[in-house]
Amino acid sequence: MQRYKSYIQGQWVDGDGVETQLINAITGSVIGETSSAGFDYNAILEYGRRTGGPKLRKMTFQERGRMLKALALHLLTLKKKYYEVSAWTGATKVDSWIDIEGGIGNLFANASLRRQFPDLPYYVDGSAAPLSKEGTFIGHHIMVPKQGIAVHINAFNFPIWGMLEKIAVNLMAGVPTVVKPSEYTCFLTEVMVRDIIASEILPEGALQLVCGLGRGIIDHVDSEDVVTFTGSAHTGKLLKGLPHITDRSVPFNLEADSLNASVLGQKAIPGTAEFDLFIKEVTREITVKTGQKCTAIRRVIVPDNLIGEVQEGIAARLAKTVIGDPAQEGVRMGALASRIQVDRVRESVEHLSKSQEIVFGDLDNFDVVGADKSKGAFFSPILFRNDDPFNKLDVHNVEAFGPVSTIMPYKNMDEAIELARMGKGSLVSSIVTPDNREAREYVVGAASMHGRILVLNEDCAKESTGHGSPMPLLTHGGPGRAGGGEEMGGKRGILHYLQRTAIQGHPSTLTEITQQFQVGGAMPEANPHVFRQHFEELVIGDTVFTHKHTVTESDIVNFANVSGDNFYAHMDETSLAGTIFEKRVAHGYFLLSKAAGLFVDPKKGPVLLNYGIEEARFTKPVYPGATIGVRFTVKEKIDQEKRSEDDIAKGIVKFFVDIYDETGETVGLATILTMVRKIDQSS
Repeated sequence: MQRYKSYIQGQWVDGDGVETQLINAITGSVIGETSSAGFDYNAILEYGRRTGGPKLRKMTFQERGRMLKALALHLLTLKKKYYEVSAWTGATKVDSWIDIEGGIGNLFANASLRRQFPDLPYYVDGSAAPLSKEGTFIGHHIMVPKQGIAVHINAFNFPIWGMLEKIAVNLMAGVPTVVKPSEYTCFLTEVMVRDIIASEILPEGALQLVCGLGRGIIDHVDSEDVVTFTGSAHTGKLLKGLPHITDRSVPFNLEADSLNASVLGQKAIPGTAEFDLFIKEVTREITVKTGQKCTAIRRVIVPDNLIGEVQEGIAARLAKTVIGDPAQEGVRMGALASRIQVDRVRESVEHLSKSQEIVFGDLDNFDVVGADKSKGAFFSPILFRNDDPFNKLDVHNVEAFGPVSTIMPYKNMDEAIELARMGKGSLVSSIVTPDNREAREYVVGAASMHGRILVLNEDCAKESTGHGSPMPLLTHGGPGRAGGGEEMGGKRGILHYLQRTAIQGHPSTLTEITQQFQVGGAMPEANPHVFRQHFEELVIGDTVFTHKHTVTESDIVNFANVSGDNFYAHMDETSLAGTIFEKRVAHGYFLLSKAAGLFVDPKKGPVLLNYGIEEARFTKPVYPGATIGVRFTVKEKIDQEKRSEDDIAKGIVKFFVDIYDETGETVGLATILTMVRKIDQSS
């Protein structure tokens, strides 16, 4: 009998006895067995904290991002084997694609976020806060990795995505993790984790895996740890409410299944592209992953005068859905993950049947292709109709976690919004409408009870990722019944694993701590000129003090001729009455252009190119006769990997440009982005 093991404390380990038999959802045959009984979870968590944590925290965001990218590329080369095993969970090829390549896509997406972080192990948050008159005392914020461990307790429906979407975020933050997938589908997670560990791309201790029930896995979490739970709201709330979780203020991110709704707009009448899109989208969300998605559409909210046509349209598409073994040609919907899920979904359908009518599907009479219905975990699509959703309320309280949805009517947009909100908090809602004003009304009214809202119309349909697909750069979670948590969300997700700390001190001190130049800090004169120094030689705070230039009317006229900017404040002194200007004023972009002429060292050197400007602003009018100079300071350095063997070894350097006048007062500020060659071309 195949034993599926756990990877803990640096080795593959088998638990005591048999906690769970692992069953093929299509054939009903036994795949293997697993157990986590007898594990010392205190030792497991401590191993991650002491072994994986220090290694990850020493890495910069750039290094962690490159690590995730390397892991994603590696797993893509092995994806064929994951598809083969994923079929045992009842998944079709499309279902598996969402789980496997969607999960790997999360690694890529989070790896790309390194460009939004400094070349440091910690993050500098926001801008400095002035705290004194003379500027010798300022405040700032840094965010450092928590010195704990992330514990991820995942649901059965996405054995790959559920793991990768979460570890991508905590690994980018520099925090190690223990993953506890559902015992029913952990065999797929185990196959991938074996490849991850064997690759040695992650430092030892960064990732541990617990297959089995995992009882006691959060008994020893502490204040610097983070717990995430995906699954039923009932179980999640029990865990979140454990005394030691609240006593130690352990961050607990709960993502629960929710009664998500999709709304057909009143303008999306039959014959419009949007009506057809709605029918297609709802049907897809009922059948993809056999309805086992926390984001699936459970409530279908349509104008009361269209409910019959919507019912006919959805039923017609569901009737064409072939159920069976995904290996068989033409099969479009596989099985639920287990016979246990069949019993649970059946129980929910029977409950819902007491208050609403089944208009498509049959719990017992449906065809299965290429498999034995009595052995596999197959389930018919079920479509309910509820003509009185404001009084027959089970539909807003009971979720059948399978291919089950309910159509219900609304009279106006206020009613549609109210029905959507009656789910008491959802991960996602959608509205399909060709009318942007209708879309705005729904979004503004429904947003406070939803974590995400898709607005679908003909214009975006071709590239839309769909109602049920959370994206790594957007927040995934929702209020109320959905758990109140947030996952992914791009940079926001990474920040969940960092501790924000306010720091106060002299600008020079905070320059050293943040490794970003802080205004008011020491500005030693660069020697040689910064454009003559390689990436490694540049020092944060080193400054070029340029020659000066006296602005003339000819400068203003010539710049207007070159740029075509003949705005009256620059060219017509007779039009300045009632403005803030005393006389013709120099163009702000002339000041920037002239500043470049002053700070650039023109000879060929380590600077490869200037490629952008950030945070440019003009703070004081400059009139003819004013004399300007520039303080050009090394602000921040970000390492950059070579994209190929032939690529030039280089890094990104941000320079702070402070343009000032003859009084010493700043008249313009900007940050210039440059690409600077390294000394060692082989690195």
